[in-house]
Amino acid sequence: MSWSIGVDVGGTFTDFHALNEGNGESRVLKLASTPDNPARAIVAGLDQLLGDSANGGIDAAQVSRLAHGTTVATNALIQGKGAPVAVVTTEGFRDLLEIGRQTRPRMYDLQVDHPQPLAPRHLRFEVAERIGADGEVVRELTGAALATVAAQVRESGVASCAVCLLFSFLNPAHERAIGRALERAVPGLQVSLSSAVQPEFREYERFSTTLINAWLQPTISLYMDRLEEEVSSRLPNVRLGINQSSGGLMSVSRARAFPVRTALSGPAAGVVGAVRVARAAQAANVITLDMGGTSADVCLIREYRADVGVARKVADFPIRLPMVDVHTVGAGGGSIAWFDRDGLLKVGPHSAGADPGPACYGQGGSAATVTDANLLLGRLSAHGLLGGDMPLDVEAARGAIAPLAARLEFSIERTALGILDIVTATMVRAIRAVSVERGHDPRECALMAYGGAGALHAGLVARELRMSTIVVPPAPGILCAQGLVVADLSEELVRSRRVALQATGMLVLKHSMDELWREALIWFQREQVDMQRREAELFLDMRYVGQNFELRVAVCSADGQRAPLLPALAQLQDMFNSAHRQMYGYANDGDAVEVVNMRMAMRGAQSPMPIVDVVQASSASAPQASSHRAVHFSDAEARNTPVYARDALLAGQLINGPAIVEQLDATTVLFPGDVAQVNAAGALLISVPLS
Repeated sequence: MSWSIGVDVGGTFTDFHALNEGNGESRVLKLASTPDNPARAIVAGLDQLLGDSANGGIDAAQVSRLAHGTTVATNALIQGKGAPVAVVTTEGFRDLLEIGRQTRPRMYDLQVDHPQPLAPRHLRFEVAERIGADGEVVRELTGAALATVAAQVRESGVASCAVCLLFSFLNPAHERAIGRALERAVPGLQVSLSSAVQPEFREYERFSTTLINAWLQPTISLYMDRLEEEVSSRLPNVRLGINQSSGGLMSVSRARAFPVRTALSGPAAGVVGAVRVARAAQAANVITLDMGGTSADVCLIREYRADVGVARKVADFPIRLPMVDVHTVGAGGGSIAWFDRDGLLKVGPHSAGADPGPACYGQGGSAATVTDANLLLGRLSAHGLLGGDMPLDVEAARGAIAPLAARLEFSIERTALGILDIVTATMVRAIRAVSVERGHDPRECALMAYGGAGALHAGLVARELRMSTIVVPPAPGILCAQGLVVADLSEELVRSRRVALQATGMLVLKHSMDELWREALIWFQREQVDMQRREAELFLDMRYVGQNFELRVAVCSADGQRAPLLPALAQLQDMFNSAHRQMYGYANDGDAVEVVNMRMAMRGAQSPMPIVDVVQASSASAPQASSHRAVHFSDAEARNTPVYARDALLAGQLINGPAIVEQLDATTVLFPGDVAQVNAAGALLISVPLS
């Protein structure tokens, strides 16, 4: 059994990448997504990949692993399609989810409020109990209180329930008792305990994360059941893994229990793939640009490593869990161009999606989109997408953009260029948010463009940010699926305690670290991770005493042979001061420091596998264009531009811009002055003139 398959479900396309671990052979496939039931596109793609093994199809018995990146949880949050859910909380804290924090969604808009809690007030029930700030029982949880709250939840008729009690991260006994009582009283009820979902301090974020988890459970559980049934019927020997927002895989059973962990599943997979491509290109520092049909995701990778954050919002709901630090904006190929009330042209965040899609798809869409603009300017081929299997209608694109041009009193081509300029500005702001605003200069990084539309727009983005190098992976539109193929198993454990960084506090930290390591060993054993593939890293969330927010600092690592060794007190202080200086530009070296969380991230590393096929042939000769077409690069007249087939390019070959490079899953645009070279692993390295 030597085949692994990665499946990434996006808003517009569902991507497949199959890799033979034995010989490096790979297969790629791209199908239109089926938003009403994402599993339909997955099943259709598997059927195409498997086919008849005698005629080149993959033998189903030889597939050992299928890794899946899903947008089901994200879409459910965006669209508000979850199950009725109840909340059980400590007496007196029924309204905590509405009170939240004092920060406003938009500082200068007094009319915008936080979204309403996913559980309405009449489905939030209080229980008489109390755990104190040190984990002590202040008020006992009685049998009568358990019976009362269980009856209330049963009578509400909900499908799931979130149990969120004060200080349960220090003492989960009351939450666990309520969970057992609910499961006995309401058979089939899905219960999420905050002490299991997110055992950290800050009750509002913990309550919100747990409520989202409970709200998603019925939907995700049903999806996982159907997917597992369909996959196992076709792949008898497969192990199915679900990608987490942190960039690692978890089992289907864990995905059912903790669906909130999949909130950024797809973008995280793309970052994993991007790190592998960056290593092959020897580009240690890159900024990724993953532009798909609905959105664009950007991430900063330093020294082949992406940062992992623990707090962000998805669909305006706060989630506090480990997530790859990806910044998402509504800028995709399907982003719609429209006029705001101020009379200015805007692009996105609304998207035509997969159905009906851009006007040029010919599926009933009438709004002008980014894809329509690219087609009209000649940057996309009228022959169509997916190697011609998905034809595009130039006249439909022209008809969609014409009303905008008439209102602006511009030519249609100039209007199309304006649409691309606007969507470029949106992506540039996103990249500045993960680089400049955090003390990093994007000019010191390469821009890695992937997703179906990333390489179409990378030249514009790089010029705006003065970035001189662009890396385009061999299969940019499939990179998220490729990342899934090589993703590791992962898990993160946390202990939430305020500990002063001093001699006595070091003893507490050592004790907590030993507890986490014992739990890590249990996880490694349960997931059947071989000793030589075990990796663990210890992080401390630290801050100066008196600060309200902390920084996550990596302090030590371990493997399957030995436990992590906690650094000395002075070394920990230096690590934090250095991290604070990097983030904020200064550090108070003499100030007292405290630890608020200790985290251990475990990984079950996959055996080394190639992320791309190595290009065997090389050539110093100039590649031959397969065709020419008129392309607009500016307001000037269209230029007769050579078009190259990506699969015909050989390592070492150079392409001078202007040029178009086409392949099954993406199109790369080289602007005048650009020079692209194919490296040994098949990636395009594009030099951008900045003078």
